[in-house]
Amino acid sequence: MTVSAPAQPRILIAGAGIGGLSAALCLQAVGFTDIHIFEASAQLTSLGVGINIQPSAVLILRNLGLLPALEETGVETQELNFYNRHGSSILSEPRGKHAGYTIPQFSIHRGEFQLLLLSAVQSRLGEDRVHLGHVLANFTQEDTKITAHFAKKSLTDEPPAASSSWSGDILIAADGINSTARRLLYPDEGPPRFSGRILWRGCIERQPYLTGASMIWAGHANQKFIAYPIGGAAARNGKSLVNWIAELRVRNEDDPDRTPPVTDWTKRVEKEKFVRPFQGWSCGGLQMVEDLIEPTENVFEFPMCDRDPVDQWSFGRMTLLGDAAHAMYPIGSNGATQAIIDAETLACRIAEHRDDLPAALQRYQEDRLPPTAKIVMANRANGPDHVLQLAEERAPEGFKHVYDVIPKEELDGIGAAYKAVAGFERDSINQKAAQTEHLAERFAKDI
Repeated sequence: MTVSAPAQPRILIAGAGIGGLSAALCLQAVGFTDIHIFEASAQLTSLGVGINIQPSAVLILRNLGLLPALEETGVETQELNFYNRHGSSILSEPRGKHAGYTIPQFSIHRGEFQLLLLSAVQSRLGEDRVHLGHVLANFTQEDTKITAHFAKKSLTDEPPAASSSWSGDILIAADGINSTARRLLYPDEGPPRFSGRILWRGCIERQPYLTGASMIWAGHANQKFIAYPIGGAAARNGKSLVNWIAELRVRNEDDPDRTPPVTDWTKRVEKEKFVRPFQGWSCGGLQMVEDLIEPTENVFEFPMCDRDPVDQWSFGRMTLLGDAAHAMYPIGSNGATQAIIDAETLACRIAEHRDDLPAALQRYQEDRLPPTAKIVMANRANGPDHVLQLAEERAPEGFKHVYDVIPKEELDGIGAAYKAVAGFERDSINQKAAQTEHLAERFAKDI
């Protein structure tokens, strides 16, 4: 007698960003194949700027067989250096393997990373499983299924003229900080919560600085400059593709209005909007204006926003993931990492409870909602960047020796506390890496 394999649940994913694509790959890795991803954009390109992927998430990607692609595309981060606004060193700490992790940290171009994940999804699940130009409009649930309703979008700027509906066993809403699914669940929430700060971002290829794989953080809470190399191809040619961020407070901290200004992150902006306060800034062998801002051709503007944590992500056969669930400030280099951890956790819970998918989504929520809520709030308190603010408050005119201003134990404690909140503990990551080393072999043929 032949025993038939259990029926595959149909899994719908709204959003082909880092979270949605990672979820598809993690689900495929544990045996699910009937997966469909719906992306609002009519075309996916390598738009975007730099992000960091911490060892806790790189480990998940390694186990998905993607480490060689990451090594090819990104830069293995060596160190993170904090400076005050006068260019004096506050703290330098090794990162990834240089800090004793058995798994690296990567700095990488967000758009290229997204396309890397997309390529893996299309290879393993099929190109027809990614549906572009599908804008989530609504969803409806019954006892045994959920139906997602989409408006279809073309490559032109014309409004959607058609619609389609897909039914499945679960819907994963990974549709970003402006999530439609979240708005439907929390109609009174309103727009993302503006920090009062704007990030101006750009990339430029130049000669390497410091180690060629060094991250620079300078300034304080209301004015900050960040730079790090992100391009593997540039590094192999002896250059650095440097991602830089100029951050300024543009709205008072006590302003009750948290509505973000209207911006378009795909349109370039003039440098005159922000460059003047950074005149004369230098650190790590770089002059911020002369070496990075002035020679960069295209600069883009991003209001720094997050959302308040909510008490529930999973509703029957639907759940939130990534920025739709826990949008956070880009402090601690943690947003993409948490979305990837969401993806692995969700896939594991669905595999464990495939006979009761609503229960699986609840277990995922119980695992991931509390820790990510803590990270959102820790990032509002400046996270590891708090060392910059302490130096500014205690020695606004600068210092000779940082330990005269911030004792070593206090400096080390700030970083250690954030690592614990964010799940960056080295020993637990190294232990998991050793226990799961064999998993990448599943995808050896794809490498």
